[in-house]
Amino acid sequence: MTKPTELGKVAVLLGGHSAEREISLKSGAAVLNALLEEGVDAISFDPANRNISELLTLGVDRAFIALHGRGGEDGTMQGALQTLGIKYTGSRVLGSALAMDKGLCKQIWRNLGLTTAPYRLIEQAQFSEMDCQAVLAQLGGVAMVKPVCEGSSVGMAKVSDADQLQQALTLAFKYDAQVLVEQWLTGQEYTVAIVADNVLPSIRMTTPNEFYDYQAKYQSNTTEYFCPSGLSEDEEADIAQLSLAAYKAVGVSGWGRVDLMRDAQGRFNLLEVNTAPGMTEKSLVPQAARQAGISFNELVLTITKEAR
Repeated sequence: MTKPTELGKVAVLLGGHSAEREISLKSGAAVLNALLEEGVDAISFDPANRNISELLTLGVDRAFIALHGRGGEDGTMQGALQTLGIKYTGSRVLGSALAMDKGLCKQIWRNLGLTTAPYRLIEQAQFSEMDCQAVLAQLGGVAMVKPVCEGSSVGMAKVSDADQLQQALTLAFKYDAQVLVEQWLTGQEYTVAIVADNVLPSIRMTTPNEFYDYQAKYQSNTTEYFCPSGLSEDEEADIAQLSLAAYKAVGVSGWGRVDLMRDAQGRFNLLEVNTAPGMTEKSLVPQAARQAGISFNELVLTITKEAR
């Protein structure tokens, strides 16, 4: 077990400028508290309010990135820390950038033969000339609209007619110049956490909402989480193998979380991979860790130790 003094001075990066700032503040506070409880010399650092170069003045040895979304998961913070010579948790620059882009992820997975739902990538410049009805028909009549570089279901919407698709795209383009329109899957939703290349037990999520949106993730008391997820031993092995393959395909390392859905045929379909998942009391990685016999503090220490 790593001794707290071996980790040096740790800065927990939290907050930031993204649409997920409030969740990041909660994640960062939980991580900081765990580190302090374990005797680690740790401080909080919000790059929205301070220049990142201050980390050198503060004598920081490594950074725990608890930033979600743009500026935290897209490779920019990773590049800054690398330039400063400070070790940081999670994926390197390329893995972070690729994983952040849902469209690029799906293209890579499809090229490698990993299962993912049919989709269209729509550029904002194409929007005015696009036949929304034709796009929906290509995707089976019902689709999910997602900004390619947002997390926590920000800007997402389910659509089943041309008018809804047009409205959803108008909203999504407020967040991104490129939008993913993905065939709607009717099966159950799962997530698989990976820490230091160890695949944790899968979690199945259910919600009375139309889909697992921001409200279901962070505000609702009606969302249910099942871990164990109810899969058979063979199915658990299948979802673990697919998740690890998807994780490695886009260069993710250190830790992360892969989201999947089953389709009508029972196949697991890859949705996205998160390189700095939530670490709040409702977050999924800590839930999976508990099922594997790993406490929250142990989880935080393991992730921090993996900083490179």
